[in-house]
Amino acid sequence: MTRDEWKIADGKEKPEGECPDSQEKLDMKSLDYQELQDYVTALGEKPFRAKQLYQWMHEKLAGSLEEMTNLPAALRKRLEAQTTITVLKPVEVLTSALDGTQKYLFELEDGNVIESVLMHYRHGNSVCISSQVGCRMGCRFCASTIGGRIRDLRPSEMLDQVYRIQHLTGERVSNLVVMGTGEPLDNYDNLVKFLRMLSDEHGLNISQRNITVSTCGIVPGIRRLAEEDLQITLALSLHASNQEKRKKLMPVANQYELEEVLAACRYYFERTGRRLTFEYSLVGGVNDSPEDARELTALVRGLNCHMNLIPVNPVKEREFVQPDHSVVQAFKNKLEKNGLTVTIRREMGRDIDGACGQLRRSYMRKEEI
Repeated sequence: MTRDEWKIADGKEKPEGECPDSQEKLDMKSLDYQELQDYVTALGEKPFRAKQLYQWMHEKLAGSLEEMTNLPAALRKRLEAQTTITVLKPVEVLTSALDGTQKYLFELEDGNVIESVLMHYRHGNSVCISSQVGCRMGCRFCASTIGGRIRDLRPSEMLDQVYRIQHLTGERVSNLVVMGTGEPLDNYDNLVKFLRMLSDEHGLNISQRNITVSTCGIVPGIRRLAEEDLQITLALSLHASNQEKRKKLMPVANQYELEEVLAACRYYFERTGRRLTFEYSLVGGVNDSPEDARELTALVRGLNCHMNLIPVNPVKEREFVQPDHSVVQAFKNKLEKNGLTVTIRREMGRDIDGACGQLRRSYMRKEEI
């Protein structure tokens, strides 16, 4: 995909700066199983060494070559000279007193920071990861996009958010959502490689059916993802019941008409058979009226979908507010009466800046002082 395809109307993209992709050393954790085999055999080693190496990185979650004790010292020394193993550094870990949700701020090797969230549910532990440093989509109610996009994350940097959390907690991660900072489909190739590696039998082997990828509506990316033969859930950040209102909340709507976006979602369902999820952030006095509920029902009628209502998390830099609980409940009831499957997202981690981008934003403010 060309850069021009991703130009968003408000034009707040930041320069990418120095990206670790240009580093001389090979990013070993971003190699899939076959690529690692090819690399190791090219070094003159037996293929089983690649299996050992992959297990250390992706199953045992080793933080360094020194930990890989069944590899010959000479091989470890050679790898040390030629490669790097991405290991994220925890800068801050916040734990919610309300529900035990944990928010992690990780530092990357170039000094940038990203955030991830661990949520505990009855059905297992779920981790929400970031796919970019910053975001250029410009959604008006989101803290992630303040300051624009710095750069994409490599597969290793997405994987290690899951790995570090599992390593630090000692608890198995069974579910994953790519809903943190960044637009996943704006980092398409790295995203798809990450998804395949995370669900690979040689790694953590997380079921693709337990993985959700959220997008604000990049139409070419949705259609391309439908062809990948993946069994992940697609979640569309809808947030409005008509095109004009969506334009005011989400600059991406200036690029893609709502009809185009929904047609791409239908195509995704046809190709994968996976029920669609629509994320709808309820903003007090903006998109929470009975008329919005009527329009929303008409908009998604006939689609095999689940509607996830999200009372918007207040962000210091934004003026948007949550609707009253009674308004949220009335909106849900209206949709259900019209035959939609609806849930109100359980609010988690509000006392620790649980919304996307808030912890990273507060850390950056402190660094600027």
